[in-house]
Amino acid sequence: MPSTPHQPHRPQGSSRPAEIQVAELDLDGPEGAVLSFGPAFGGGPPVGTGDVYALVRLRGRPVATVVCRVPPGGDPAATVAATARAELAPPRPHEDVPGDLPRTSVVVATRERADQLARALGSLLAQDHPDFEIVVVDNAPVTSATHDLVENKYGDLVRYVREPVPGLAVAHNRGIAAADGAVIAFTDDDVVADPHWLSALTAPFARDPGLGCATGLILPARLSTPAQILLESHGGFAKGFEPRQYDPAHPPAGEPLFPFTAGSFGSGANMAFRATVLREIGGFDPATGTGTPAKGGDDLYAFVSVLAAGHRLRYTPDALVWHHHRESWQDLRNQAYGYGAGLTAYLTAILVRRPALLPALLRKLPRGLAHARSITAHREAGGASVPGEHGAQDYPWPRHLSRLERRGMLAGPIGYAKARRRVRGLPLPWDQRLMRGQREER
Repeated sequence: MPSTPHQPHRPQGSSRPAEIQVAELDLDGPEGAVLSFGPAFGGGPPVGTGDVYALVRLRGRPVATVVCRVPPGGDPAATVAATARAELAPPRPHEDVPGDLPRTSVVVATRERADQLARALGSLLAQDHPDFEIVVVDNAPVTSATHDLVENKYGDLVRYVREPVPGLAVAHNRGIAAADGAVIAFTDDDVVADPHWLSALTAPFARDPGLGCATGLILPARLSTPAQILLESHGGFAKGFEPRQYDPAHPPAGEPLFPFTAGSFGSGANMAFRATVLREIGGFDPATGTGTPAKGGDDLYAFVSVLAAGHRLRYTPDALVWHHHRESWQDLRNQAYGYGAGLTAYLTAILVRRPALLPALLRKLPRGLAHARSITAHREAGGASVPGEHGAQDYPWPRHLSRLERRGMLAGPIGYAKARRRVRGLPLPWDQRLMRGQREER
């Protein structure tokens, strides 16, 4: 675990953190030469003087993040490399990507964000996976912007599907119906995927026939605003640089709340499922997710459902996407409330749709709620430095955001009930397809 990270500079007398540059450094080894250095995923101006948050790679593989300050007149590459060499732990064993990666469908649900979607699609089309398709699900559109972008710019390279019912889980279920891959991967329209992302995310399925789900590493694409920096300094989306496997037959000793601490498994912006397993569990609960009164919890519900069905889940940090955090304080307020609501909405969904899990849930629920009272989830070991020391007072988590999250937790079950009424009777899209096929055969 790296030493206490450097505290990014604040102008004297200001409570507003300075912008932090996001960079990538590739070394030839823990003590090796610099192979490449520059702004993250090739975007933005060259790295210069000031605070830097950098992903460190060893010959291309993500292994750590470091935070440092480049002094006036200093060499940014040399400064970041010196920090990395001082903090890097011994590299973990390398897992080769199998040559027989499964056919994969990448599903991107979106709504009225064509500019962001174009950026995401550009990175997805550059993947080094040998056999994949991209499916864009246009969720409850009010304009033709997404349709026009996909049809006019990408043609046969990207498939367009429209889902009129609002909600992220409903849109993802529509994507499941359209997908033809043996593995179905999901990401968001506000990410930039590393070129090796899809190969790394699907490799575990080729190695392990009992694997039902894989998740990957999510790092911040920008740390330009106080809201972005505060979110990342208090957990963000990253789960560290150590691969982990979760097996329901062998619950992890260090997680007594397993499997209900689903937030530790990964996030919806970077996840993949074996298609047969995802359809077997009924896909995503349409009464959860962004765009519904439940506000979230669709990914958490799916993770727990996969494990409850007896399948393994693997977190692999080699599967990297860069996430564009929301920029404003209001976005952060909405996010805090949504995290709280999504947590209890997903727990309610488990109770309603998988009652056999109720005894274990009730036994572990008090500790589970205490564990998740804040989005400041414990940082996993394995090389993750954050802007500001995690939990320190230099970037204190505002009390009003904690209150918003608690309010969201109280509202989550009510929101789920409202959403469930809205989607009552809504069949799974792949069942609709099956029914249409059966009618055609008659």
